[in-house]
This record gives sequence, C-alpha cells and structure tokens, in this order.
Amino acid sequence: MPDATEPELLPPADETPVGGETKSFLDHLEDLRWMLIKMAATLAIAMLGCFLFAPALMKFFTHPLATVAGDVTPFLRTQQVTGGFMLAIKLALYAGLVVSSPILLYFLTQFVLPALTRQEKRMVTPVLLAGVGLFLCGITLCYFGVLPAALRFFLEYNKTLDIRSDWLIENYIGFVSQMMLAFGICFELPLVVLALAKIGIVTAEFLRQKRPYAIVLIFIVAAVITPTPDMLTQCLLAIPMCGLYEACVWIAWWMERRR
Repeated sequence: MPDATEPELLPPADETPVGGETKSFLDHLEDLRWMLIKMAATLAIAMLGCFLFAPALMKFFTHPLATVAGDVTPFLRTQQVTGGFMLAIKLALYAGLVVSSPILLYFLTQFVLPALTRQEKRMVTPVLLAGVGLFLCGITLCYFGVLPAALRFFLEYNKTLDIRSDWLIENYIGFVSQMMLAFGICFELPLVVLALAKIGIVTAEFLRQKRPYAIVLIFIVAAVITPTPDMLTQCLLAIPMCGLYEACVWIAWWMERRR
C-alpha cells in the first residue's frame, strides 16, 4: 500500500496552462461570440475598402494573362448584366481575406492563448510567421511562374485545334484563385511535418523509407486539387511539392540532431 505521506506529483510548471482565472463554459461562449463579431466586422471593413480598388484588383488577377497575351480584352467576357459588379464583390472578398488575415489571426490567437502552456505560447509566433511565409512563397511561385506557363500552354494548344480562346471572366478568376490557393496550401507541408516531427510521430528515416509512396500520393493530391485535368498543371504543382518533401526529410533530421 503506498505511503499516505508521499507527496503528490505535480505537472511541470511549463506544461500547465497560463490563462489567469478559470472561466466557466458560458464565459468561453461569450468570448467566442465576441471574437466572431470582431472578426466579421474586420472582414466587412476590409472588403469595403478593397471594393473601392476593384479595377486595381482586376489588373492584379489578369496580369498573368497579360504577360502572355498582351491585351486581355479579347479573351475575357461576361454573359450577365451584373457580371462585373458581382465579380468586384468576389474580388473584394478574396482581397479582404488576405488584407485582414493578420488581424483575424490576432483575434483567434487571443482567444486560444489562455488555454496554451508557456512552451506552446513561445511557439505561436514562429509557427504563424512560418505559415504565412510558406503560404506567400506558394502564391508567389504560382503567380509569377506557374500561371503564365499554364495559360501560354492552353492558348497555344487551342490554336493547334483551331479554337478561339474566349473565356468567361468568372471562370478565369476562379481558375487563377484556385491555383494560387492550391499552391499556398501545399507549401504548408513542411510546417505539418515539423509539427509531426516535434511530437515524435515521424522521423527522418521514416520519411526516407516512405519516399516512393509519398511521391505517388503527391501526384494524386495535385491531380485532385488543381482545377484542370491536364498533366502540365498537375506536374507544375507536384514537382515543387516533391522538393518540399525532401526539405521535410532534412528538417526532421535536423530536429533529431537537436534532440
């Protein structure tokens, strides 16, 4: 029978949440409600401001096509009376999410921070900065490299079939935004592997052994998330992802060496 005088073991000081006084469930719901209200108000203000710059946003989205074709007017059209206005609202939504994302992340972090330990709080800022940086790297590669190459391929291929390229502006904007979003999300792969390696789920040796299966899975994922079924677009996404996978192997190895 254990000794009654044996002191009770307490968790390490840096593993206990540091959030001040304990709140009730209703208090947490109230905090969640106010967080959602502040996030919705911030997004609405950002969208309104971006709506005023709809012509500049339009030039931003059509720039990849302009680098290939010069004048974009012969290629883009709308079949709806309200097509231009609704497109401006959609562009304002996309731009508003990007512009307000730092403030939205701040509100979300303030809601989550009280439940984190001291060690987890120290990781919040580096993880957020790394995630934003990787997302921007993916979007930049897609915007300046992949999109012009893909659009040039489709335009030239249509010419070989004697097909005139006459695209709906809604379809074009959807294609461009989906491509940039896909690249941005896929470039978060090193951050995911870093988190898994940090808690010991994956190792560098495990990643090396599963490399052939990972390459096949990467091409499958690229085929699913890209908005077009052509192999060129899929390869333009899958090849950088394979490079990121190799980077993940070295990241996991570096973390094991540090441990």
